[in-house]
Amino acid sequence: MQGMKKILLLAFVIGTGCVAFAAQDRFVAHEWGTFTSVQGADGIQIEWNPFVPAELPKFVYGQPHRRVGTGILKGDITARQRMETPVIYFYSDTPRTATVTVNFPEGKVTEWYPQVSNPKSGGKAMQWKDLQVLAHPKITLPRDTSGSHYYAARETTANLVQTKGETEKFLFYRGVASFTAPLRVLVGGANEDVLYLQNAGSEVLKHFYIVQIRNGSAKYSRVASIAPGEGSNIKLERGINEVPLSDFQNNISQAMRADLEKEGLYGPEAAAMVKTWNDSWFAEDGVRVLYVLPQTWTERTLPLSIEPKPDEIARVMVGRAEVVFPSQEWKLLKQIVRYSEAAPENRLGIIDETKALGLGRFADAAVRRVLGTAPSRDFNASAWALVEAANGPRAAKSLAAR
Repeated sequence: MQGMKKILLLAFVIGTGCVAFAAQDRFVAHEWGTFTSVQGADGIQIEWNPFVPAELPKFVYGQPHRRVGTGILKGDITARQRMETPVIYFYSDTPRTATVTVNFPEGKVTEWYPQVSNPKSGGKAMQWKDLQVLAHPKITLPRDTSGSHYYAARETTANLVQTKGETEKFLFYRGVASFTAPLRVLVGGANEDVLYLQNAGSEVLKHFYIVQIRNGSAKYSRVASIAPGEGSNIKLERGINEVPLSDFQNNISQAMRADLEKEGLYGPEAAAMVKTWNDSWFAEDGVRVLYVLPQTWTERTLPLSIEPKPDEIARVMVGRAEVVFPSQEWKLLKQIVRYSEAAPENRLGIIDETKALGLGRFADAAVRRVLGTAPSRDFNASAWALVEAANGPRAAKSLAAR
């Protein structure tokens, strides 16, 4: 009877996503993050400027070795990949000390917290020496009014970690790279209504979500997996079976949390990941493909060393492919021409029409495609002025008068 009680207790702990290691002091590390790329209709991944300075708390560190809040983010860096918000959680019943090293051979870590032991590494190898994994003491964690894409990651049962007098619920880092993601997304059909998902990598890709969001309505379709060298055609069928955005977000969030748990995350971790990116994955206008990258791909792309070695390591990375359609590029080009020729007082309407294209923060990538054959320096300047007016931090009215 006592044995049966232990089995039922263990089943409850696993089912609720709570972590307890009463019978054995296990050491567990779990990680999640996102790799975002922007792709044209030909499946070519576009260089873009992925930095949004206001989205991280001011206490987070960034290159070159100063706080994010002091204005050090590089506005001129471009990349084909944005590695967004990887966080590493630790679970242990007893306090312990560990050394954690993250290597990014084809990229560069640009932000992190807590402070690393080698802040002058240039972002290729980030190391936290003598990291203290704490046994759930009551410590107030840092917080400020910014960073909507940061605090949701704390909503787990993980241990606190501490180094150099800084305490957090996880190790946080993010970066940029110029390698090519394993998924290519090509646009076809007479009305740009077909996506072809091609696995150009060497491992099976799983848990595809093809997301369409426009003007407060949305829908998604799913593909279970695509083998290496294989592909899948997706009919977009715009305007059919769309639902209000709130209903869509609830449905897709539940489905995606379940898939993330299948890949090894605890329930609270999967919920924290989805909550972190809800306003980006499931709210921004556009067409995007979300999918889960294999852990073998992650180990190769982002080698992780933890000493002493945990009893269990789960690394779940989501790939995000944002799709820019030819019609969007063509409309953007026309808006740039109009903006370049318009008098300052007539530019506000053009700015609003550019916003309505639904490119959002990925307009940077679309402009780079359009400017591939730009006729002049003045035209380039007009293009960037328009994008800044439509998506930048300053008011469009003040920019229109430039």
